[in-house]
Amino acid sequence: MTLLLHTETPASEWWREGVIYQIYPRSFASSSGPIGGLPGIISKLGYLRDLGVDALWLSPFYLSPQKDAGYDVANYRQVDPMFGTNDDATRLIAAAHGCGLRIIVDLVPNHTSDQHEWFQAALTNPHAPERELYWFVDETDEPPTDWLSVFGGAAWTRVCERPDAPGSAWEDDRSWYLHLFDSSQPDLNWRNPKVRAEFRDILRYWLDLGVDGFRVDVAHGLVKDPQLPNWQYHYDMVAGSGDAAGSIPPPPQWNRPEVHEIYREWRAVLNEYGTDKALVAEAWVDDLSDLANYVRPDEMYQAFNFDFLSAPYTVDSYRHTIRESLAAMDAVGAPTTWVLSNHDVVRAVSRFGLSKTGKGPNGIRPGDEQPDAVLGFNRALAAHVLQAALPGSCYIYQGEELGLPEHMALPDSVRQDPAFFRTKGAEAGRDGCRVPIPWQADAPGYGFSPSGVSWLPHLDSAHELAADVQDRDPESTLSLFRRLFAQRKRLQMARASLYETDEVAPYLHYVSRLSGRADVHVIITFDTPAPLPDQARIIIQSRNLGENLAQDAARSVPPNAAVWFTTD
Repeated sequence: MTLLLHTETPASEWWREGVIYQIYPRSFASSSGPIGGLPGIISKLGYLRDLGVDALWLSPFYLSPQKDAGYDVANYRQVDPMFGTNDDATRLIAAAHGCGLRIIVDLVPNHTSDQHEWFQAALTNPHAPERELYWFVDETDEPPTDWLSVFGGAAWTRVCERPDAPGSAWEDDRSWYLHLFDSSQPDLNWRNPKVRAEFRDILRYWLDLGVDGFRVDVAHGLVKDPQLPNWQYHYDMVAGSGDAAGSIPPPPQWNRPEVHEIYREWRAVLNEYGTDKALVAEAWVDDLSDLANYVRPDEMYQAFNFDFLSAPYTVDSYRHTIRESLAAMDAVGAPTTWVLSNHDVVRAVSRFGLSKTGKGPNGIRPGDEQPDAVLGFNRALAAHVLQAALPGSCYIYQGEELGLPEHMALPDSVRQDPAFFRTKGAEAGRDGCRVPIPWQADAPGYGFSPSGVSWLPHLDSAHELAADVQDRDPESTLSLFRRLFAQRKRLQMARASLYETDEVAPYLHYVSRLSGRADVHVIITFDTPAPLPDQARIIIQSRNLGENLAQDAARSVPPNAAVWFTTD
């Protein structure tokens, strides 16, 4: 007896079944200096092609004062000189296409940098017309609402209390402006037609250069209730309000229905360029049915499945999340996107080694609970092997293919995440998952930059985890990921039907079924082993099962492991 979770789909647009690799440009590869950039990415396209991914998602590389690592954009049409030039962007797009790789760029529409020309003009006087492009409120004794910043502290700042106010033209301006993130990231007013028109033009600018899609930052945050009611609860990065039970009133500044009008406009723009352009929502919502609203047929194509990322590593949690995710996306004809890590969360191999798994804390420092490195590594690889077997698209954050852990020994003096500063050090922040990639074990700075310098210090384990070391080792994590993605593509796992065995067991057993090929069985274990049929022929294993597969012993999948196999 089996339970059908998802029905086989025909071959279709690339984004429905692709493996998308997230590049955090400042930490991927540098061609000069301590910061990575677009020429460095170009130099590693062969590595990415050989890894077997289909597309690259680039975190922001636009002109920015870098108060939030580029998610504070001063000019959406200009590459920041620290990352290269607009010509480098054009070269990267063309070179990636030449390697069979597509390019998705990050778009940050909820807020701009305070250095954006619009906001600078808005600061000139209380009557500047540009104030209508943001959320300014005239002088009041207290902040206009009790809203909290995602990064900690109040979500409102007085103009006269800005660090650059003393001695300026606005030092007596006691009006407030809204920033759901850092005070250097003022929120745009998406009720203003000029804002909407500007971003339609920004989409066309990059589409004309040849990009294949956009990942939309904070897609759920663009529209606010104009009445500005109070709402004192904290909205957490990735996890939302954490109120799946619905005991908290709906937030007036997050996930409002009006955002969907904007994405219908954007979908129409993308349709001008054909049907193979991707539009991906980063939306932190508490319910999968809300997430499905972003990927209705006339809106976006994909939405990040943070329920999967946040699911504790338990059989019941994974079973429920996979069932519900597929059901919600199938209901609107959209692919499910499976993601385990990104630039905002503790790396998977560390997060899975904590006593409480799931999304994890906002960074780890030496005085915090330290993960069990072996347990976390085994669980993370098992989760990746499962992830690649599931129907839909698969996202991987740079360095996961090397098994990189969180950098938990960063000194506070090198931290740059605004969450660390706005919480006065209560949160370590996200720098630990953003340290540079180690490319060469014996090169200065592990080959990240020609000079050997890097904007954050490398992991202590960088030598043994370096890409060139793993490239030579057929049993390395890198080799596993190459095999994994090759088999995923060969067996067309992304478009197959998925069945779950209905046995009540302390492990999960799925069957991937596609016309014209043998069934592929997928087992993932948790705290206990799972029996493996005598006739099982292993295709992929998250780690070498060794004596567990010995013919003279009972064959089994050990705890915290995953396998793909056939029985034909």
